[in-house]
Amino acid sequence: MTGHVVSCTASDFGIWSPEQKSVVKHKVTSRICAVSWTADGQYFALGLFNGHVSIRNKSGDEKVRIERGDSPVWSLAWSPSSDGEYDVLAVADWSQRLSFFQLNGRQIGKDRQLGFDPCSVSFFGTGEYIAIGGSDRKVTLWTGEGIRLGQICERENWVWCCKVKPRQNYIAVGCQDGTVAVYQIVFNTVHGLYHDRYAYRENMTDVVIQHLSTNQRARIKCRDYVKKIAVHKDKLAVQLPEKVIIYELFNDDSSDMHYRIKEKIQKKLECNLLVVTHQHIILCLEKKLQSFNFVGEKEREWNLEALIRYIKVIGGPKGREGLLVGLKNGQVLQIFINNPFPIPLIKLQASVRCLDLSLRRRKLAIVDEHNTCLTYDIKTRQLLYQEPNANSVAWNTELEDILCYSGNGMLNIKASNFPAHHQRMQGFVVGFKGSQVFCLHIYAMTSVDVPQSASLERYLEKKDFDSAYQVACLGVTETDWRRLAIDALEALRLDIAEKSFARIRDMHYIDLVRNISRMQAEGKNDQDSFLADIHAYAGRYQEAAKLHIKAGNQQKAIDMFTELNMWEYATKIAQETHTNTDNILKRKAQMQQDRNDLLAAANTYLEVGDYMKAIDILGPNGWLDNLIEVARKVSNSDTKALSRCVYFFRKHNHHAYAAETLVKMGDIAHLLNLHIELQHWEDAFKLAETHPEFTEQIYLPYANWLATNGHYVEAQENYRKAGRIDEALRVLEQLTENAVTERRYDDAAYYYWTMSSEQLDKLPVDITADQLTPEQQRVLKRFQETYQLAEIYHAYFYVSRYIDEPFTAHVPEALFNMARFVWNYLNHQQPPPGISKVYTLFALAKLARALGAYKLARYAYDKLQTMNVPPIWQETVDVGTLTIRSQPGLDKETLQPICYQCSAINPLLNPKGDSCTNCLEPFVHSFYSFISLPLVQFTVESGISDDEASRLINMDPPSLDGKRDGSSIKHDRPRASSATKDGQSSAGKGGMVGASGSVKDDPFRRQLAGLERGGGTGYTPVKVGRKALMTMERHAVFIRRWGKKCLRPEYYRMMLTDVPVVLCKTCQHFFLEDEWVYQILSKGCCSFCRAKVDLE
Repeated sequence: MTGHVVSCTASDFGIWSPEQKSVVKHKVTSRICAVSWTADGQYFALGLFNGHVSIRNKSGDEKVRIERGDSPVWSLAWSPSSDGEYDVLAVADWSQRLSFFQLNGRQIGKDRQLGFDPCSVSFFGTGEYIAIGGSDRKVTLWTGEGIRLGQICERENWVWCCKVKPRQNYIAVGCQDGTVAVYQIVFNTVHGLYHDRYAYRENMTDVVIQHLSTNQRARIKCRDYVKKIAVHKDKLAVQLPEKVIIYELFNDDSSDMHYRIKEKIQKKLECNLLVVTHQHIILCLEKKLQSFNFVGEKEREWNLEALIRYIKVIGGPKGREGLLVGLKNGQVLQIFINNPFPIPLIKLQASVRCLDLSLRRRKLAIVDEHNTCLTYDIKTRQLLYQEPNANSVAWNTELEDILCYSGNGMLNIKASNFPAHHQRMQGFVVGFKGSQVFCLHIYAMTSVDVPQSASLERYLEKKDFDSAYQVACLGVTETDWRRLAIDALEALRLDIAEKSFARIRDMHYIDLVRNISRMQAEGKNDQDSFLADIHAYAGRYQEAAKLHIKAGNQQKAIDMFTELNMWEYATKIAQETHTNTDNILKRKAQMQQDRNDLLAAANTYLEVGDYMKAIDILGPNGWLDNLIEVARKVSNSDTKALSRCVYFFRKHNHHAYAAETLVKMGDIAHLLNLHIELQHWEDAFKLAETHPEFTEQIYLPYANWLATNGHYVEAQENYRKAGRIDEALRVLEQLTENAVTERRYDDAAYYYWTMSSEQLDKLPVDITADQLTPEQQRVLKRFQETYQLAEIYHAYFYVSRYIDEPFTAHVPEALFNMARFVWNYLNHQQPPPGISKVYTLFALAKLARALGAYKLARYAYDKLQTMNVPPIWQETVDVGTLTIRSQPGLDKETLQPICYQCSAINPLLNPKGDSCTNCLEPFVHSFYSFISLPLVQFTVESGISDDEASRLINMDPPSLDGKRDGSSIKHDRPRASSATKDGQSSAGKGGMVGASGSVKDDPFRRQLAGLERGGGTGYTPVKVGRKALMTMERHAVFIRRWGKKCLRPEYYRMMLTDVPVVLCKTCQHFFLEDEWVYQILSKGCCSFCRAKVDLE
C-alpha cells in the first residue's frame, strides 16, 4: 500500500498522499462513475459515464484508455490476487456486459452477458470469485473468469452496492431502499471416492482427480458450475447446471490419470445424490432413485418408503451393478440396477448415516444417527458387534475382517472380534485400502498410514497365522514380520514362516526353514531337534541345548556353544556327558585366533599344552613377557620350542630374554653369537673368560664394530688378534688417509709407522733377503717406504704447526732442522699426500733468516717465487725475497752439520740429500730436535755372525799390554744397559770414546782415518773385524735390531761420549737423552711410535 487517496467528482479527480501538503487536481472529459486501485497501489482505474475506462498511475498520469461504447461504466474492480502473471480488471457497464482487461488495456477472453444493468462489482479476497449486484435486485456469484455460479441473495430493490469482507466469505449488500444486509457464503464439498481414486470440486468449476496412493493429480476444467461428482472404477460423472458429462480413463492402468469425455447427457437433472456405474448414472431425489443410461434415457425408477440418507455402489457385472441404500427409517436395501425390486437387508431402529460392505460381501457395517457402528453378518442377519462414537465407517478393500471407523477425533481400527486399536485423527473416514486410511477433513482429503501391529498381535495370540499373514501383508514393520515368522516357525507353520522371512530377506532363517522342510520330506520328524535349531537361531541357547541333549545330540549342543564362544557352557556339557574337553579348548583357541583375540588364543593353547602354537602367536606380536614365561615352562629337552623363543627374542632385540633361554638350552656358541650380533661386547668377553675356546670368535666382529664406529686403532689391534692382517692394513690405510685429509700429520706418522710394523710382521723371521719371494720382497719394500713416510710426516707435523699456529714447544733450531729434513726428502722424492713444498719452504725461509742461514733463506725465497703461494703470504714472500738480498750470501757456520765419519762440514742445502757430501754417510737425527747425532754406522766383516758380533762388543776391552782389564767394566755409578740388551740403549757420559789412548790405540778410529772418501758411487758403511769389535766399549755401541733375518742389524758407534743418546727399542729411533726424558715425563711414551715407556 502506498497511502495515496483518490477523490473523484463529475469533472475531475484529486490525489492526496502523505508526502504532499495539497491535493493535485486532474480534469477528465466525462463524469466519473467508479474507481478502483490495483493491489499494489501503483495504478487505479476510472469508470466514466461516456463508457470509457481510464487507467492511470499514482501520479494521475493516464497510461491506457479503454473505449467500450457509450454505456456508462457504473462498476469496475481490480483483482486482489497477487499470484497471477498480471493484474486483472473486471469492468461491468450498462450495456449489460462483464469484461476483463490487463493493465496494458488488452482484453482477457470475451464479454459476458449479464442480463441486467450492473451497479456493483466486488472480488473475493483470493480473486477466485466475483459478486455482482444490479437492476435485477439480486447478488450473483461469478468465477474470476466470468462464469456464473449462482445466486447469493435477492432483494426487493436495486442492489447499488455489494462488498466482500477481506479474507472471509462475508458479503454486505446495500439496496436502493436504504437497507443493508450481510450474508455468509458457504461453499459445500462436492466430491466422489472409489477405492484410492478421489475426485473433488475446486474453484466451483474445476474437477481435480487425486490418486491417493501415488499422490498424482489431474485437473478437468469444466468452465461451468459443478454441482455433483461421482466416481466408479474408470468412470467419472460430473453434473453441471444444464448437462451431465461422463468421462473415462484412456487406459486400464490403475495409476493412469488421463480422462477423456465418453458421453454428454444434455439434460437439466435435479438430484440430491449422484452415483455412476459402468453404463448408468443413478440420481437420488428424496425417496426416489432414477437410473439413466449414458444417452440420457431413464431406464428404471425406484420409489422407496423413506428418505434416502446414503447410497453406495458395491460393484458387480457391467450393467448389473448393485447398490446399498440406507434410509432414514433405518432400512438398508440392496438394489441391482437391472432389477426393479429392492432387497431388504437390515432394519435398524435409527436412521442410517453411513454404511459399507466388506470385501467378500459377507459383513455389513452401518453407522446410525446415534453414532453407533453396528456390524452384521449378511447371511444370517446376526449382529456381530457394535462400537460407539462412530460417525463414518469403511471396510478394508484388501482384507475381509478389518474395518475402521472415526469419531470424536479418533481413528479406530478393528480386526474381527478383537478390541479396536485407537489413534488420534481429525475428519471423517471415507476409505480404507491396505494400511492407508483416507480421511476427509473440512475440504481436504488426506491419506493416513495406520499400523497393523495391534491386529497382527491379536491374530498371533489366537495362533491364526493365515489371518496374521494377511494382516501383515497390509503393511507392518520389520519387527512385526519377524515376530510373525518366528511364531509361525515355532508352530512349524513352515509355509507362513518362509514367506515371512522372505519379506525381511533373512536368508539364515530361510535356510533353516528349508532344512526343516527337507528333513520332514525325508521322514525325519524329530520335533525336539527342530525346536532346538529354532531356539538356537532365535538366541535362546540354553533351551536349545536342553532340547539337543533331550534328543540325544550332545555334540550338537557343544558345537553350538563353541561357535558362540560360550566355552564355559560347552565345557560344562562335555564334562556332564564325559566328552574330551581338549578339542573344545583347541577350537576355542582357533576361534580366538580367527577373531584376532591373539593373547587369549595363546593362553588357551598353553592351557592345552600346545607350546609351539602359543609361541607362534606371542612372538610375531612382540608379547615378550608372555613369551619368556612360556620359555620358562618348556622343558629343557624341547629345543625346538626354545629355539623358536630365541628367534623371536632376537628378532625383537630383547637380549636378556634370549640369553636366559640360551642358557637354559646350554647353547654357549649361540649365546656368544647373540652377544656379538647385539654388540654386547662386554658380555661376550665375560663369556669368553669362562669358555676360552670361543675367544678367537670375538676379535674379528669386534674389530669390524670398532672400525664402523670410528675406533680405528682398537679395530686394527683386534684385526691383528683375529689374524686378519689384510683388514688391519686396510683400516690403517683408511686411518692414514683420513688423518692426512684432516691435517693430523702426527697421527698420519703414527699410522704409517704402525703400517710398517704390520708389513714387518708379515715377513718371515729366518729367511735372508736373497731368499725372499717376489711378494715378500714387495712387503719388504713397502715396509721401508712406510717407515720413511712415518719419519717425514712426523717432522712435517711440527713444521705445519709452526706455520699455522702462533706458538710451538720446539726451539727455532729444532724446527729449522725439521724443515731441512723434510726438504731434503721433498727435493728428491714426490711429495706425499698432504705435505706441501710451499709450507716447507716458507717455514725454512723464515727460520733460516731468523737463525742467520741467509744463503738457505735466499734459496727458499727464490723457490717460493716459482710456486703458487697463498695470497695471504704473497706479500711476505715478496718482501722477504727483496730484503734477503741485503744480507750476506753465507750461512752461519754453527748451523752447518758435521759428518762424524769424515769430519767434513756440510752445507745446509745438500744436493745429495740427508747425508755427507764427502763420504755419503747418512746423518743420524734425534727424532725430537732432529739435530745430527755423533753416530757412525758400521758393519761387521763377513764370517762374523750377529751373535758373535754382539758377544765381542759386550766383552771387556783389552788393556794397553794386550790383556783384558776387568776393571774397565766398573763404573763410579750405574750406566744404562748396553745396546745389545732389551730396553732403551743409552751412551755417552763425557769425553771422547777412547780418549785415554790415541787414534792408534782405537782400531775403529784408525780404520776411519784410513778410509778413502770422495768419488764413490754410493755409500758403504765401515767394516770392522773382531779386533775392532773387541776394543769397542759396549756402552758406545748401538744396535738396531728388526727381528728379521732379511733385515740385518744396524751397528752404530758413538763418537762423542759427552752427548748422551737413547735408542727406542720399539721404533729404533735415536733421541738425545734429555729430550727423551722430557717426552717420557710429559707424555709417558715415545713421541714417534707412542710406545709406553717406564723410566725406572
